[in-house]
Amino acid sequence: MLWFSVWTVLVLGTVGGAFLLGRRLWRSAVALGRELSRAADVTAELADKVDRLQAAAGPRTGPTLFADRDVLRARWDAVREAAADRRVLRRERHVATRLRWTAYWR
Repeated sequence: MLWFSVWTVLVLGTVGGAFLLGRRLWRSAVALGRELSRAADVTAELADKVDRLQAAAGPRTGPTLFADRDVLRARWDAVREAAADRRVLRRERHVATRLRWTAYWR
């Protein structure tokens, strides 16, 4: 009779422990699923933001090994012309600043 009660307590303790462990594992799995869902939503938002920022950044300047040379030459000429315009404006600003400072220090 003593062995029956010992084994009964051991079996009931094991079943109770297995139930508690299984419940904790189930709750952890559900929480993991929620976090994975939230991470997927954040990743989708980030991908949308990256797409918007790339669209706002303008044309891509990646490798152009197989691009048409005429198109590249036209783009390069436009870039050089814009740089020359900025250079002229900068030079005019420097001259104006220099004239103001020389007038101040005389």
